[in-house]
Amino acid sequence: MDWKVPLSDLDFGEEEKEAVIRVIDSGWLAMGEVTRQFEESFARMVGVNHAIAVTNGTASLHLACRALEIGPGDEVIVPSLTFVATANAILYVGATPVFADITSEDNLNISVEAIEDAITPRTRAIMVMHYGGYPCDMSAILQLAERHNLFVIEDAAHAPGAAIEDRKMGAWGHIGSFSFFPNKNLTTAEGGMLVTDDDQLAQKMRTLRSHGMTTLTWDRHRGHAWSYDVVELGYNYRIDEIRSAIGCEQLKKLDRNNSRRGVMTALYRRLFQEIIPDLRIPFADYAWKSSFHIMPILLPDGTNRARFAEIMKAHGVQTSLHYPPIHLFQYYLDHGLAPRQPLRMTEAVAAREVTIPLYATLTQRDVEYVVNAIAESLKETNLAPQSASQPGS
Repeated sequence: MDWKVPLSDLDFGEEEKEAVIRVIDSGWLAMGEVTRQFEESFARMVGVNHAIAVTNGTASLHLACRALEIGPGDEVIVPSLTFVATANAILYVGATPVFADITSEDNLNISVEAIEDAITPRTRAIMVMHYGGYPCDMSAILQLAERHNLFVIEDAAHAPGAAIEDRKMGAWGHIGSFSFFPNKNLTTAEGGMLVTDDDQLAQKMRTLRSHGMTTLTWDRHRGHAWSYDVVELGYNYRIDEIRSAIGCEQLKKLDRNNSRRGVMTALYRRLFQEIIPDLRIPFADYAWKSSFHIMPILLPDGTNRARFAEIMKAHGVQTSLHYPPIHLFQYYLDHGLAPRQPLRMTEAVAAREVTIPLYATLTQRDVEYVVNAIAESLKETNLAPQSASQPGS
């Protein structure tokens, strides 16, 4: 469909095209010097010693679990209000995801209290996800993890550039994981990144991402080695030079584009207050620096969400859901992975959440159109003030 306002869009220009052409002209397409440059630049941005580029965000979460030697018999506490890959990565290593509730309607991140309630003698790690680019309460989570001798993995797929004070997300836990899927703040089409300050974990993840080999094709090409050993049961999770080249250019735009997303988020909030003041908008006046990855809203109780989405579609505005709770998926139900405690807040929020368009190239006119389309769509279900202005006005 040709959307008037899509859910997300790319900020690609001549820089990305020229970077890809340079790689093609070089004749070296596998992981090499450009990937090294991307990793070093990303590590500087996050403020860590090591960044390891991989083929996608799911692979990065899997390698994080492998590097920490999480396995059968272990439990990892994780939110259910996240993309399924967050929990799937725990299953890949034979461990058990233990779902914890979110904090509130205003803070859709995992609850520190719910994490503490979920800890058992089998718990090995806490895997947080910075929902929408809004940081979790990492100081409290790290204190809890230290008391119980637990690892902390940050799923920072939504949060490149987000920070608490001067410390970027991804740099708080033992390992941070990023995704570069096309809808992310920084995209390489598909791609991911692991970050850590731990030298041993970094070396292990580098080895695991490339078949467990002690040297890489690029090393041998440069004459630094002529053979190799295999010391781990590794994977082919390597990224390529073309995607790394795109990543280098996208990284240069990250701060500017995050700031632009923040301006559009503030505009949304102001217009909602003026036009639909009763609409619930999570993360209002949030204390820490966000990357403003998505724009979630909570529909009024009783709204027919499917009908609302259809009316928005008729206005040419794309919407989505972030997220259907993982613990309600058929696979998880069939395999006995239901939560031990009711996730009342997760389920209540997930039933009302709708994600509306937010991206770096969104304009003021786009935001005004979306807000008025929402007002009209709610009015058609008799749940918004009759005085709400018309779409496009």
